[in-house]
Amino acid sequence: MPKNHARQNDLADLKAQLGIKHTCAIALLEHPDPDEAQLLIECLESQASITTYRGAVDYLAQVKNDPAHQLLCEKCGWTRGMVCPECTPGCGCVTDCTGWRHQQDGGAGNEVEDDSDTGWTCQECGHGEGTEYDEGCDCEDDGPCQECGHTWNAPECVYRCECSQC
Repeated sequence: MPKNHARQNDLADLKAQLGIKHTCAIALLEHPDPDEAQLLIECLESQASITTYRGAVDYLAQVKNDPAHQLLCEKCGWTRGMVCPECTPGCGCVTDCTGWRHQQDGGAGNEVEDDSDTGWTCQECGHGEGTEYDEGCDCEDDGPCQECGHTWNAPECVYRCECSQC
């Protein structure tokens, strides 16, 4: 019986590409679902701790059963575990959302402005200018200074604290 040189070449390529044993390469080539076989190859390429066909199959089954790993958006590739609760549709396609998920999981144009950068904090209430995650200072602009009791524009205010009333 003549040898199948194309198959032997494919096996050699898989073994070299993935650093797997011959039996694992055979199992990948004989996998019944070509799309899933491609996912298994990608798994073996990207997960350094997975070095066998069986390990890749187990990992893929685990990922398929975990809702956090299910694809949320085909366009940007975000999974359900990456969903942003602060925008619609909640994925990386939204580039103007300043939600923390966009900072953590990426997305161009999603720079979060942090009021700690400005350095301003109201001494009365402890809040800054405010962000989506922190209420802004809600002190009355025309209320008395907490330190001396004078209104913010009164020349008698000796404290000149940094609160919005002084």
